[in-house]
Amino acid sequence: MRILAIQTFFQLALDRRDLVTSALWEHLEMSLISLLISVFIAVPLGIILSHYRQAAEPIIGSTAVLQTIPSLALLGFLIPFLGIGTTPAIVALTVYALLPILRNTYTGIKGVDPALMEASRGMGMGTLQQLHRVQLPLAMPTIMAGIRTAMVLIVGTATLAALIGAGGLGDLIMLGIQRNNSYYILLGAIPAALLALFFDAVLRFVEKKSTGSSITPIATVVIVAILLVTTPTAMSAFNISGGNSQEEITIAGKIGTEPEIIINMYKHLIEQDTDYNVVLEPGIGATDFLFQAIEVGDIDGYLEFTGTAITTLLGEEPESYEEREAFEQAKEGMYSEYNLVFLEPMDYQNTYAIAVTEEIAAELNLEKISDLQEYEDELTAGFTFEFYDRPDGYPAIQEAYNLELNDVQTMEAALRSEALVSGDVQVIDAYSTDSYMIRYNLVALEDDEMVFPPFNGAPLFREDVLEEFPEIEGILNQLGGRISEEEMLEMNYQVDEEDADPALVAREYLEGEGLLD
Repeated sequence: MRILAIQTFFQLALDRRDLVTSALWEHLEMSLISLLISVFIAVPLGIILSHYRQAAEPIIGSTAVLQTIPSLALLGFLIPFLGIGTTPAIVALTVYALLPILRNTYTGIKGVDPALMEASRGMGMGTLQQLHRVQLPLAMPTIMAGIRTAMVLIVGTATLAALIGAGGLGDLIMLGIQRNNSYYILLGAIPAALLALFFDAVLRFVEKKSTGSSITPIATVVIVAILLVTTPTAMSAFNISGGNSQEEITIAGKIGTEPEIIINMYKHLIEQDTDYNVVLEPGIGATDFLFQAIEVGDIDGYLEFTGTAITTLLGEEPESYEEREAFEQAKEGMYSEYNLVFLEPMDYQNTYAIAVTEEIAAELNLEKISDLQEYEDELTAGFTFEFYDRPDGYPAIQEAYNLELNDVQTMEAALRSEALVSGDVQVIDAYSTDSYMIRYNLVALEDDEMVFPPFNGAPLFREDVLEEFPEIEGILNQLGGRISEEEMLEMNYQVDEEDADPALVAREYLEGEGLLD
C-alpha cells in the first residue's frame, strides 16, 4: 500500500513537473526578495540601535508586535493599499522577518567585548573601521542565526501568499486542500521544506566562512541573491517592452474549483472573439479579498453570486426569493453602491446547504433543516469561517429555525467534508454544486424556511472596464441562462476527482454548447 502511494506521488510529480518548477521558482524568488529587503532594513537599524540603546527596546518591541499579527489578516489588510499579487506578499513576509534579524544584530553588536573596542580605538581605528574589522566579524554568528531564523519563517509563511494570487508552492498546497488530495499537498509542502533546508545550509556555510574574519562571503552571497532575483525580472521587462501590444483584462476567482472553471470560460470566450489578452487570477481567498481587489482596481472582474452580493456586500435582506428578482436587486445595488456591473447570470445556483451523511440522515430521520432542532444538543457542526459569520449563514439559520447547535467547529472549506465523513462532525455547511456531494453521497437538508437566497453566478465587472472593453459584455452574456446544476456538478467532479485541467473542462463545455469554434 505504501509503495503504491509513493508511486502515485512520484507519478503526479512527474506529470506536474512544469507546475512544480514554476511554483518553486516563484516561491524562491518571493522568499529571496523578502529576505534581502529585511536584511537591508534590519541589519543597519540594529547597528544604529547599538549606539542609541535607549531607543532599542521600543523599536524592537514594535517589530515584535508586528509579528504577532496573523499572517492571513496582514495579507488581507494590505490588499486595499497594495492590491493582490507578489507585492503585498513580499511586504508581509518582510515584516515577519524583521524581528529575528533586528534583535540578533543588536544583541550581537552590543555583545562585543568592550576591551576589544577600546584596543581597536587605541590602534587608531575609526567607528566604521571598528564596525567592519571588529564588530561585524565577531557578531556574525549571532546575526546569521537571526537571518537563518528569518529565512525559515519566510519560506513557511510564503505558502499563504497563494491566497492573494502571489503564486509559489502554496498554490499546490491550496489545490490539494481544495480537492482533498494529500499528494498535491505534499507536492507543495515537500519542496517548501527542502527549500528552507537548502537556504539554511547555504547560510550556515557562509556563517562559518565569515565568522571572526571577514564579511566578504556574506557580501558575495547577497550579490548573487540580488542577481538571481533581478535578472529574470529585467529580462521579462525587456520582453514586454519588445512589442506586446495586446490589451489585458484581469479576471479573478474565489478559492475553489468551480470559480476556476468559470473564469476559464470567460477567458476562452473573450480571447476567441477579441484581440484582448485575459489574465486569470484563480484562488484569491474568500469574498472579502476579491471585493477589495476589484475596488482598488487590481482586478477587472470576477465571478460573484447574487445571494452573496445582496447579504454580504450590500448588507441587505433579499426582497424576493425568485431568481430573477434577486438578481435585479443585486445588480441595482452593486451598481448604485460601488459602480460595479453584474452581467447576465447563469442557470445553476451554488447555494448554501446544510448537509449530513446518508447514514446520519437515515439514523436520525433528517430531511429538513428544522429536523435538527431535536438533536441540537447532540450534534457537532463543522462550518466554514465565512458561513459561521455572514448574515445569510449560521446566524440566519439560528434565527429562522430557533436552532442553537451545542458544538460548532469552524474550519477551512475544503476540510469540512473530510471531517463529516470521518465522524468528527455530523453536520456541515456545503455548496450545492461541490463535487464532494457526489463523492460522499451527502444529503442536503431541505431549507423549509427558505433562509438561503438565490445564489446564481454571474460576472461582476467595474463600470470603467466595460466602457473601455465594451465587447466583453455581449461575449460573456452568452453564458446567461446556461450551465445547469447537474452540468456544474459534473465539471467540478472531473477536476476534483479525475484531476482534469480546469481550462480544458471549460473549453469542452463551451465547444459542446457551440460557443467555441
